[in-house]
Amino acid sequence: MTEILGERPFGLQYTNVYLSIFILFCFKLFVKITLNILTHFYVVKGNRKEAARIAEEFYDFGQGHSSWADRSPLHEAACQGRLLALKTLLSQGYNANIITIDHVTPLHEACLGDHVACSRALIEAGANVNATTIDAGDPTVQRLLSRKCHLHWSRAACVEALISWGADVDYDIPHLGTPLYIACISRELQCTQTLLDGGANVQKGRFLDTPLHAAAQKDCPEIIRVLLDFGANINARNVELKRPVETAPPSSTAESMLLLYEATPRSLCQLCRLSIRNYMGQSRMHLIPHLKLPNLLKSFLQYR
Repeated sequence: MTEILGERPFGLQYTNVYLSIFILFCFKLFVKITLNILTHFYVVKGNRKEAARIAEEFYDFGQGHSSWADRSPLHEAACQGRLLALKTLLSQGYNANIITIDHVTPLHEACLGDHVACSRALIEAGANVNATTIDAGDPTVQRLLSRKCHLHWSRAACVEALISWGADVDYDIPHLGTPLYIACISRELQCTQTLLDGGANVQKGRFLDTPLHAAAQKDCPEIIRVLLDFGANINARNVELKRPVETAPPSSTAESMLLLYEATPRSLCQLCRLSIRNYMGQSRMHLIPHLKLPNLLKSFLQYR
């Protein structure tokens, strides 16, 4: 028998394996479609118990284990921004933290699609704002910001919603960096402002590269101005021992701004604000509005 197999061409020896994989994929797809149709049917008919039973049995949302199915109806609703359908599924018993094989949650999908209302609905239903995926362990904020596209106000709103519910604004992924670094490298001005308002460390980036290095490389004077206002160290050096001004494109606006900043002493007001914020610490930034200070001073401390 071994001799017969050895005489067959190399490609033909694996034909049955590929065919088996294809049949398994088709079967899995058929079951998934059938389950979605059944769940939708019971939701339309108002049979909540049966819809919840199907979800619990096949998606295992009640046990916190990973789902064998690629995506649940809740993932689809979150991805497409269908708020009413999403709320209906949550009311049927779906868990807001149901995950796919890659540990992608509905909150990941809602944020990536810039669906703020869906994101807030999931967070209010108990979605984990620090949930990570198998793919490099990306948490929700990094997964949201690392997606390449133009700036949207809704994206900043999603980031703000995540921060307000306890997302780790300084979560560092070695190959990506912190959320603030990703926002700077992606030229996301509003997200940069939102992260800094939420207490992000202005010095933490990727390895020795700071967010200011990223903004200088991308020639983003608006982001550079915000970072400097929040106390970014203009003399920080990266792995190549370069300061931010040395990484900016030659004769660029970023280079001119950094050179001017180096030659201009910071104002006493700015130094006082930075000292007070550093003394309070990130964990107590939300208490600034409750300080017994004039509203003008509280707004100044909050960069407003």
